[in-house]
Amino acid sequence: MKKYLFLVVFCLVIFSCDKKTKVESAVTAIPLELKVERFDKIFFETPPKDLEKVKKEFPFFFPAGNDNSVWLNKMQDPMWRELYTEVQKKYADFEPVKLELETLFKHIKYYFPQTKTPKVITIISEMDYNNKAIYADSLVIVSLELYLGKGHKFYQFPNYLKQNFEQRQIAPDVVSSFSARKIPPVLKKDLLSQMIYYGKQLYLKDLLLPEYTDAEKMGYTPEQIVWCQENESYMWRYFIEKEMLYSNDQKLIPRFINPAPFSKFYLEIDNESPGQVGAWIGWQMVRSYMKNNEVPIADLLKTSAKEIFVKSKYKPKK
Repeated sequence: MKKYLFLVVFCLVIFSCDKKTKVESAVTAIPLELKVERFDKIFFETPPKDLEKVKKEFPFFFPAGNDNSVWLNKMQDPMWRELYTEVQKKYADFEPVKLELETLFKHIKYYFPQTKTPKVITIISEMDYNNKAIYADSLVIVSLELYLGKGHKFYQFPNYLKQNFEQRQIAPDVVSSFSARKIPPVLKKDLLSQMIYYGKQLYLKDLLLPEYTDAEKMGYTPEQIVWCQENESYMWRYFIEKEMLYSNDQKLIPRFINPAPFSKFYLEIDNESPGQVGAWIGWQMVRSYMKNNEVPIADLLKTSAKEIFVKSKYKPKK
């Protein structure tokens, strides 16, 4: 009996690996060349007398109502110039990032054939960490000042935010923005709906960023992923016993879904836990659902949280 079970498991692993290999071969064969425009360089290296040319080429970066003096001051301001210098030190050669993004958009083309490949535009903005990378149909806008490395001297942010100010986080951030256009917005206010929404987003990263680690997809450190894995059963029992899954208490969202230095169980484990553990468990539910159900990705994204929960047969390991 043991030999039979081993053979079955072995065959399933081989089949799974073969399937992944075929997908990646098909992805690699997709013809795609990403166009990148370094608006950050264009803007700061343009002579003030040629500002109008830049405004004409990139009108969406120059909202109406602002006098030219605003942009001219920015071009010459010592602090902005210093930030530009630091960005150029890091991204004088953007080719490695371009290649990663090309691979990402080949995966997007494979799973979403109707999606047009956007143009990537790099900028230096106001350090808005909520909008580090924006996917907007024909454009992807990347704010390079937020990818200088977590230890950069310019960053006066909490560690849980800074740990994701790395070059390797550009592609995951693009997927997060892309997913917001593909996953229907959450209409129900219960915690389970929020967990599954972000679980779908993270599952998209499984498909679109197969070479990335779970920590990189989640925006965690490797240690934080290990903590979630080791405490998965405990967290799940907590949610069930406290009857939180179908609760509409909006205080649960910042406690377990939103980015935070830690999750708020109001127990001793809070000091060790990472933020967003509700999203992480939602991810495990979606993974379990897709493992147990043959569902196209487009259908998954439209499936209700309750149906995913019921059909996932999710059961954390003890």
